[in-house]
Amino acid sequence: MKDKKIILYIVIGVILLLLIFGSFGVMRFGGNRGNTGSSGGNVVNSNMPEECKKPEGQDLESWKEHLGHHQNTLYCLDYYK
Repeated sequence: MKDKKIILYIVIGVILLLLIFGSFGVMRFGGNRGNTGSSGGNVVNSNMPEECKKPEGQDLESWKEHLGHHQNTLYCLDYYK
């Protein structure tokens, strides 16, 4: 009986550790990958020029479309993957 309790406590402890480390992993690696900074979306290079950074509140897809319409900002699309 005592052995069953010890095994039960070990199993519960392992489950709790997995939950704790799993939640840290989701916070660290989940959602967006890469350096998102204030530009939003996945960024290839953190040294993105100001004119390429996505404005606050702007949808990423519409921002990329906007960048593609202008010859002088067309190169900015290389920063978004």
